[in-house]
Amino acid sequence: MADVKRIYVEKKEPYAVAAKELKQELKSYLGIDTLSEVRVLIRYDVESISEDVYKKALVTVFSEPPVDDIYEGRFPKKENDKVFSVEYLPGQFDQRADSAEQCVKLLNEKEEPIIRSATTYVLSGDISEDELARIKSYCINPVDSRETDEVVPETLVTVFEEPADVKIFDGFKDMPEDELKALYDSLGLAMTFKDFLHIQNYFHGEEKRDPSMTEIRVLDTYWSDHCRHTTFLTELKNVTFEDGDYKAPVEKAYNEYKKAHDEMYQGRDDKFVSLMDIALLGMQKVNWKTWKCRMRLMPARLLYRLKLIMEMVRKQKSGLYSLRMKHITTQQKLSRLVELLPVLAVQFVIRCQDVAMFIRQCA
Repeated sequence: MADVKRIYVEKKEPYAVAAKELKQELKSYLGIDTLSEVRVLIRYDVESISEDVYKKALVTVFSEPPVDDIYEGRFPKKENDKVFSVEYLPGQFDQRADSAEQCVKLLNEKEEPIIRSATTYVLSGDISEDELARIKSYCINPVDSRETDEVVPETLVTVFEEPADVKIFDGFKDMPEDELKALYDSLGLAMTFKDFLHIQNYFHGEEKRDPSMTEIRVLDTYWSDHCRHTTFLTELKNVTFEDGDYKAPVEKAYNEYKKAHDEMYQGRDDKFVSLMDIALLGMQKVNWKTWKCRMRLMPARLLYRLKLIMEMVRKQKSGLYSLRMKHITTQQKLSRLVELLPVLAVQFVIRCQDVAMFIRQCA
């Protein structure tokens, strides 16, 4: 006999908002008009809890008696109802179960319960197997969840095997290209093979050792397009527009972007057309115009002082300028210079007597 207790909690009909919304979504989005009723129950499996605390938790932690119905072991259903349950994948954080464990400990601090939760769906109506599969696909997010059976487990205790030592790719730094390509293909990496060759050159010339599996996986993660934005930062050349309903507005928007780009980055070879630049240029243009406006309105003497300070900071950082201040470190010198910048900004605002005029001109 399993020591695990199973509980189902269901909102009473007037409060079953989630079930009613799901029914409406399945009928309107999936077109399953034969669906007559949808029920949503929260399932708890509980282990390592005393009987007294368990009885208290039934009506204080797991349910709210005024709005919930609670069933132990099984719940009532019709003979032809379709039932399936969804649980988090191993390793995913189950907030509902974690909160329940903490609340049970509030009832008795000596308790060390183990709780797992799942969501059980009950479907009534003339539903085919194909429609049931579509409903499951709609309700289950495979990224973090999976379908689970209705069998009560013998125990909720998870036994983890001791992990093996981290694998080292022996001979990686000196591996011939054909063997390296075979290794690359076996790992299913997001980076290209040229990137993989670059990593080999680094470990061969700089580290002078073979990398571990962890190092390769971490590099691959940070090398991915999501983290490095290799697509967004790719230079766009020979941009053309295909015929269609949106050609004119898209081409007009691109031409306006190109005009602003050429104006803002005149003489700069490091600023090229890219998807990232197209996405951010509007915001950058606003900041650029505001800065130009502020610089234009700034009193000449204050502007000179600001430029002088900025030049001193730039030279100090590049090692071309040295302040002859005894017993003060370079970091302290830089800190003092940088601290002056907010002071200059405050002085500038104070000296702008006509604030309204300043705002209008910067708009």
